[in-house]
Amino acid sequence: MSATAAGSRRRTKTRPTLAARRTGYVVAVLVNAAILYAINVWPGWDTVPFLTDDTVDVLDLVNASIVVSIAANVVLLVRDPPRVKALGDVITTIVGLLAMVAIWRVFPLDLTSGWDTVARILLGVGIAGSVVGILSAINRLMHTPRP
Repeated sequence: MSATAAGSRRRTKTRPTLAARRTGYVVAVLVNAAILYAINVWPGWDTVPFLTDDTVDVLDLVNASIVVSIAANVVLLVRDPPRVKALGDVITTIVGLLAMVAIWRVFPLDLTSGWDTVARILLGVGIAGSVVGILSAINRLMHTPRP
């Protein structure tokens, strides 16, 4: 095989089937709804021993992040072309980033034995990863051909 023939082959990513994607969207909606219920209704965030009373200061953004994720997955259940998926990724990641920054600033965690530092490092990694994810999703949004 010539170098030209080998070089002309493009690697293409295969996208999971529509049924598999829809199953994933349904699972995401159900898991996020369960988390939203657990945080706000039963057993409630205030039963978690390492969350402080300052948690109320970040709860709205955490809830918003979960609700936006549920909404995005419901939209994707109906229609999920790559551009819509990329737009949903941009929006959900931005709201999640806002929630993580709020948690960083308020830090409503009462952890012991150096775990505060570990939690801060993990939050920092999550914040950095979210910024990269937003840039990546914007790139996909801009470079995905319109149908």
